[in-house]
Amino acid sequence: MKRSILVICCLFLAAPLLGAEKLPSEDDYYKILHYDLPKDEVLEVGALEFMPDGRLAVGTRRGEIWMVHNPLADDPSKAKFSRFAHGLHEVLGLAAKGDWLYVTQRCDVSRLKDSNHDGKADIFEVINDDWGMSGDYHEYAFGSRFDKEGNIWVVLCLTGSFTSEAKFRGWCVRITPDGKMVPTCSGIRSPGGIALNAEGDMFYTDNQGPWNGTCALKHLVPGCFMGHPDSFKWYPLARNMGPAPKMPKNNSRFMTEAKRIPQYVPPAILFPYGKMGQSASGIDCDLSGGKFGPFSKQLFVADQTHSTVMRVYLEKVDGHYQGACFPFRQGFGSGNVPIRFAPDGSLIVGGTNRGWGSRGPKPFALERLVWTGKTPFEIHEMHAKPDGFELTFTQPVDAKTAGDPKSYSMKTYTYIYRAEYGSPEVDHTTPTIDRVTVGADGKSVRLYVSKLQEGHIHEVSAEGVRSTAGRPLLHREAYYTLNYVPAKNG
Repeated sequence: MKRSILVICCLFLAAPLLGAEKLPSEDDYYKILHYDLPKDEVLEVGALEFMPDGRLAVGTRRGEIWMVHNPLADDPSKAKFSRFAHGLHEVLGLAAKGDWLYVTQRCDVSRLKDSNHDGKADIFEVINDDWGMSGDYHEYAFGSRFDKEGNIWVVLCLTGSFTSEAKFRGWCVRITPDGKMVPTCSGIRSPGGIALNAEGDMFYTDNQGPWNGTCALKHLVPGCFMGHPDSFKWYPLARNMGPAPKMPKNNSRFMTEAKRIPQYVPPAILFPYGKMGQSASGIDCDLSGGKFGPFSKQLFVADQTHSTVMRVYLEKVDGHYQGACFPFRQGFGSGNVPIRFAPDGSLIVGGTNRGWGSRGPKPFALERLVWTGKTPFEIHEMHAKPDGFELTFTQPVDAKTAGDPKSYSMKTYTYIYRAEYGSPEVDHTTPTIDRVTVGADGKSVRLYVSKLQEGHIHEVSAEGVRSTAGRPLLHREAYYTLNYVPAKNG
């Protein structure tokens, strides 16, 4: 009798679970595949590039370049590794052109070639080394792939990530096809990656620290200032740049200084610290035409500390880039640094945790993120409006929940623009979502919001929204950096 009562009680307690539908997870839509790295080798991945013949070039922090043969096999264990070059200095940029592989390392941009086709580089040529080094461990140099004019853009980390003790440290420079260095932007602090968007404009990630209240994605506009003033000392060597900007006022705000300093370009995206990672790194743009899912032409940004990949939607308001960032995929093996879209539309992710630590427990990793073909229910884009925002979704929404203001919550905040390291969230407000209308397309909503805050992150949670299939959003949060409020007649 006691046994029967026990069984009935167990069934009663389990009943809600037995009938419950499993909530979707990131893994249902995007699978992480793991490469088997060569035994007894240390591949702390710092750069990725696909060669014209389909090999994947992998640059490492230890100054090596490895080639991955058959990198897009369904079974990653079928990929084979061979060392292409060594003796370089912390490779953090690769760009392929014909038989040449261009390498951005700490001291220069060089190019390498395998002239006798034995699988190893035998020609090493320095293209440009016109910047300086003090010997500090933190003087990283991240290089882009080629822009439409054939230039490589290089962002040069400050000395110790605080001051500029060597020529052009804290600058972005362009290396032209004929090997000349063109000073391009001042104000760089501690970059983590650099890449082009779909329109061919260059962006880089900068990390929390002095004059950077949180990690950010910044648009590199030639002739402009990106935020950290210790680079001003090199303006006499950059005659193409004109005079140095005004010194930013300590303990100010980003948009206050943007109105006061004409050359200053405020961050296009502020990544809320701790919520969207702690060390923004590699960038790449989805130009796969749908092979990676519904996020064509959006930017994807890695985070080293949280071992994640984030998603970014950008738009232009008053001629300036701004937009929203969204969680996308977590669970990678190490601290993500470079990311690179493959020809088949999958995303290659490389990483290391040396010296920094990461949620991913491995000391280094090389992985591949593959779309399963299933479309997640997500906020697709977030657009600024004069009186609020428009959200678009990847799937049709349930009109009742999507049209209910109670399905959403919103708060705003920003960070202090100051010489001190980082910043807490400050200037919090709670705007009111007065009403919501569902678009005729069934896949968009207009949020009519009172008290928008220029210069603030607008954090939106759409916790109550459901799809027409009754599913909740895979990720409910969006974070829009509202530097400029669109004009009412815009």
